[in-house]
Amino acid sequence: MTMEHETTILSARETLSTLDALAARLAGTITRPDKRVVVGIRRGGAIVAQLLRDRLNHLLGRQLPLGFLDISFYRDDLNTVGPNPVVAPTDLEMDIDDKRIVLVDDVLFTGRTIRAGLNALFDYGRPERVDLLVLVDRGCRQLPIQPDFAGLVMNAGRNETVKLVTGPEGWKVVLKQVKRAS
Repeated sequence: MTMEHETTILSARETLSTLDALAARLAGTITRPDKRVVVGIRRGGAIVAQLLRDRLNHLLGRQLPLGFLDISFYRDDLNTVGPNPVVAPTDLEMDIDDKRIVLVDDVLFTGRTIRAGLNALFDYGRPERVDLLVLVDRGCRQLPIQPDFAGLVMNAGRNETVKLVTGPEGWKVVLKQVKRAS
């Protein structure tokens, strides 16, 4: 028998404050907004990308392009997902050649999702640069991938999951601990 214990790491208000801080840090590095594209990795990364892009638009006073990547067929664990993986559309209607991409995900864990995202992204063009922005870097990397921008850096154990979830007050980040009963 297993038991789960859930703890809120970032409340809805703290999540929005963290996104505000990330947007401000990122905006400070943007010298050519016409060369920037925000791309979210579906599912959680798409939500963070949308919220981030809205804040960047406000800070920069212009509309940055926003795209979404589905990485389902780029995963290295596709054979463990089963015969019918859940696939969402990729929406990259802009030219990404020679652009500076901000690749966005909600939680960075092993690095495998980001690797799949990079592989998918390069099937659509050759960006000048890719910056990685994550809401939470939870540690436990299996690949040499590090974020350029992270809202919260923490060490979560292998028996824990960190997720972006929605609730009555908005998006929040939770930590779930799975314990096996003796």
